[in-house]
Amino acid sequence: MNKGELVDAIADQTGVTKKQADAILSAALEAIIEAVANGDKVTLVGFGSFNPRDRAAREGRNPKTNEKIEIAATRVPGFSAGKAFRGKVAGSSEQSKVAA
Repeated sequence: MNKGELVDAIADQTGVTKKQADAILSAALEAIIEAVANGDKVTLVGFGSFNPRDRAAREGRNPKTNEKIEIAATRVPGFSAGKAFRGKVAGSSEQSKVAA
């Protein structure tokens, strides 16, 4: 599912126009991005949590030359699925195994 399909699903389920659904989705995503970029954790109960994670500096290798290189420390976004989300995904994969 891409963003357009998600906007269509939101519009169908809520009864708002696709333009309004797109504006709402874009605003929600922007708010999450801004909060995580500022170092905050965003928790959506039943869905999951978005939070910044610090990745330590490490040694890597250039695949062409096999030369050692230093990879700098960085901050990356992280996501942890909520219990209800994990359960739904695990249940759907179990159902598809049973159906097969």
